[in-house]
Amino acid sequence: MATFGLVLASLLPALAVGGPAQAKNKVVFKVAMLGEGVDSLNPFLGIQAPSYEMWGLTYDYLTGYSMTDMSPTPSLATKWTTSPDGKTWTFTVRKGVTWSDGKPLTAADVAYTYNRVLHGTVEQSSWISYLNGVTKITAPDATTLVMKLKKPSATLPLLPIPIVPQHVWKNVSESEIKSYAAGPANGQPPVGSGPFRLVSGTADGSTFKFEANPDYWGGRPHIDEVIFQFYKNDDSAIQAMEKGEVDFVEGITALEVKNLQGKAGITAHNGNSPGFDEIAFNTGSIDTKTGKPIGNPNPAVLDPKFRHALGYALNLPQLITKVYQGGGLPGTTIIPPAYKKYHWEPPSNEAFHFDPAKAGALLDAAGYKMGSDGLRTMPNGQPIGTLRLAARSDSQESLNTMDYFKSWLSDLGIKAEVSTYSSSQLTDVILKGNFDAFQWGWYVEPDPDSMLSYMTCGQRGNWSDSWFCNKQYDALYNQQHVQTDQAKREAEVKQMQQILYQQSPYLVTAYSSIGEAVRSDKFACFVPQPNPGGVWLEQYGVYNYLHIKPASEAQNCDSATAGGQLSGAVSATQGDSSSSVGMPVMIGGGVVVLLALVGGGFVLLRRRATVGDRE
Repeated sequence: MATFGLVLASLLPALAVGGPAQAKNKVVFKVAMLGEGVDSLNPFLGIQAPSYEMWGLTYDYLTGYSMTDMSPTPSLATKWTTSPDGKTWTFTVRKGVTWSDGKPLTAADVAYTYNRVLHGTVEQSSWISYLNGVTKITAPDATTLVMKLKKPSATLPLLPIPIVPQHVWKNVSESEIKSYAAGPANGQPPVGSGPFRLVSGTADGSTFKFEANPDYWGGRPHIDEVIFQFYKNDDSAIQAMEKGEVDFVEGITALEVKNLQGKAGITAHNGNSPGFDEIAFNTGSIDTKTGKPIGNPNPAVLDPKFRHALGYALNLPQLITKVYQGGGLPGTTIIPPAYKKYHWEPPSNEAFHFDPAKAGALLDAAGYKMGSDGLRTMPNGQPIGTLRLAARSDSQESLNTMDYFKSWLSDLGIKAEVSTYSSSQLTDVILKGNFDAFQWGWYVEPDPDSMLSYMTCGQRGNWSDSWFCNKQYDALYNQQHVQTDQAKREAEVKQMQQILYQQSPYLVTAYSSIGEAVRSDKFACFVPQPNPGGVWLEQYGVYNYLHIKPASEAQNCDSATAGGQLSGAVSATQGDSSSSVGMPVMIGGGVVVLLALVGGGFVLLRRRATVGDRE
């Protein structure tokens, strides 16, 4: 998906008493986040990206993500094996891990969490896709987790589901879970096993305070506290950074990055992100129960030849310069270059480029001839009419992109008009099929399976927003989902992208970047993800929360940070916005999210899990 860029950042040092004879300054990292706040601290309820960041600090995950390419790494699971037929996965769970209340964390907690998702109702909305095909989950002993599957799964072992303590959550019934806050209660933080403990903050609040977990199995963090402060807009967050009131801000624009570069004590950059923006078409909205058409798409956008021809009408370099302020790269396909193994790049002779003459020739060849009035007609000679282009009112990129698109269509003899909607309104319009084209975006997980699934026939009326359906594509999706030969799977995934490119339900416009800034006179040792070129803070996992240090200790950055870390204690000027590679930024666990611009800054919203909650 996944609207985008999230907000974060910083904390003011506070004084703490270390003992009767000595005082020690607390290392407090304050993060300015943009937006309204956290929708839920309950990992079975929340859907907005800030919630995922909070869960990532509070809870652990069975597997983690590497900093270089987001490939699976050990976390609670130290290793894993699969049976020859790929239908049994066995994970070895780390010994010696304790919950924040002192009770031991065992494989039984992992099995309990996954079974709650597998057999629950509310719990399934966000997480069931990761357990697709799993039939049985057991913990034969304290350090062994066994998963049985109907068919092999190509997506395992990535399982970005927060592990909750069975001894706490077993007392939360299925009916109670819908209202279970899972936040601090009676002065006590929620029970977790993550590197930090949430000591204050509620889902409807604007400030969240975390304290380091001294007993964390991965080692105590180098910072004592993390405070998240929510700001309504990026201007106020940036002002707070310049005043030294916060230490990190994320989700700012490329222009704001440029303005911050060179300012004393601040380092800013555009981190590459594996998200993309697109112009999506209504390829055939239907009633999923009857198969009959619904909505009122213009017949022209139902034709893949028409859609594909428009790919040559897009001046993407101009979009990146004018709309994205240089913060991104022209896009091509739905699996960004961040994921090199899976990304398919069209051959040079097939690649879209700005060529209105070629777009016109392709339209002519497909029967969309220019009439005497200077407007193109349908192949049957009837007027095409006016294409309805939908833009999101909460995203300046969306508005500007569709204004440019309208102009480019006009140059081809195609009339269009732009209408604006809030993100929630546009969701309803899409689900009713009352559109011709709209602009939006996705954030793509390290494994491409989820993103690929949204383009299958079975997702129409649910996660699909283009109503695309292609039997060859579906067959390839089912094939790659159970493919255990990595080379064959990569080839199948690339073939799927080729089908999408040719059929053009999406015209991918941009691989976005995320603007970030840090008080580098106060903190150091940030490692980008992916490394190099990626984002510094909101990532898959919480590596930097564990490893960042005061700037005075920059010379002691961990050896793992050697490639591409931010280690200087003085202002640097990084304006790089190279290829799309930096990921989550996310969400402390990795989920696909929708990209939406709010108040000049990006906010990540998880794509809908049901028809009603796309936002």
